[in-house]
Amino acid sequence: MPLGKKHIIVGVTGSIAAYKAAVLVRFLVKEGAEVRVIMTPSAKEFISPLTMATLSKHAVLVDFFDPENGAWNSHVDLGIWADALLIAPATANTIAKMATGIADNLLLTTYLSARCPTLVAPAMDVDMFLHPAVTHNLNVLQERGVHVIAPGTGELASGLEGKGRMEEPETIVRKISEIFTTGDCNGKKVLVTAGPTQEPIDPVRYISNYSSGKMSYAIAEELAQRGAEVLLVSGPTSLQPEHPSIRKTDVQTAAEMYRVAADLFPSCDAAIFAAAVSDFAPANVHTQKIKDKQEFTLPLVSTNDIAAELGKMKRAGQITAGFALETDNEQENALEKLHRKNLDFIVLNSLKEAGAGFGHPTNKVTVMDAQGNVRHFPLKSKTEVAHDIVNQLTAYFHEN
Repeated sequence: MPLGKKHIIVGVTGSIAAYKAAVLVRFLVKEGAEVRVIMTPSAKEFISPLTMATLSKHAVLVDFFDPENGAWNSHVDLGIWADALLIAPATANTIAKMATGIADNLLLTTYLSARCPTLVAPAMDVDMFLHPAVTHNLNVLQERGVHVIAPGTGELASGLEGKGRMEEPETIVRKISEIFTTGDCNGKKVLVTAGPTQEPIDPVRYISNYSSGKMSYAIAEELAQRGAEVLLVSGPTSLQPEHPSIRKTDVQTAAEMYRVAADLFPSCDAAIFAAAVSDFAPANVHTQKIKDKQEFTLPLVSTNDIAAELGKMKRAGQITAGFALETDNEQENALEKLHRKNLDFIVLNSLKEAGAGFGHPTNKVTVMDAQGNVRHFPLKSKTEVAHDIVNQLTAYFHEN
């Protein structure tokens, strides 16, 4: 296990999200890590040190020394002992002090002494998180190599809705594990298609679908985290890749996506065709806005089947994977696509499954390969599904 016998310091600051730190510590210990907890004085107002000590199986550290017996808590020794320092939740106050080098408590002095990777999971109200000062401080920390685990969006303690919720403990544990995971995609170049395509009808209308691109972008991020160079060909979405190893090319139509993908594919070790490409496009694109409000016929033509076309170009050793979103005869239709498009494996999801498909932060998939193996996965976040899909891909890399 990546976290087995690793020394992890969990820093807890004064935030209502401190309750999540208890779950986080429990998960880390369950993964085999040895955990020491450092709490800021204000953190004790939100969660009991006794709770954290019980879960971590170590006394919680708050002050530089024990006033009763004079025992010294050496921030230098802690910084040398740790394999990773995680501050979760990280308040705007602690983030600002980290960025400016202020060392007025044991957690901050340990941060300045640590020789290991540092991760912060911000937690604050939406307006605080979006304030230019906080944005600047987080950028400063990232430039210095600190891993910032972006907060989620949802209902906040203030009652407002927005970005600022501390990321869930399961995701944070996975982020820490990635630091200790050898890059099993090192040296690989992978093409990923993403998002919907838009097929223009006239200057103001188009044919498209409900794809957000979240699944594709999660796959691209997972590949990059594991060492791959990712060539992301994306239809119109509101998303932007975060990892520097992802090179994004924006396209609009299926024809544009095909041309770019066909140009990039020969240099790639693998391709994951995750875009929701329109199957049809208008036969004729009107140069002026259609104003006739009477019923009219819109002739359509088939677009390029990108996975099938590139499947014909596939050379020995290249790995290709596709997606099948089905509403009926799911496995039969997915298998037909797998063989027709010359894929090594296909990821099936059904619109009949609650929480799967378009418009959800979660997905529930079945992975089927060309050898007839079928593996069903439970409902998970799309980030976790991306991890499973990349695991499937790396199994082929190891075979080759």
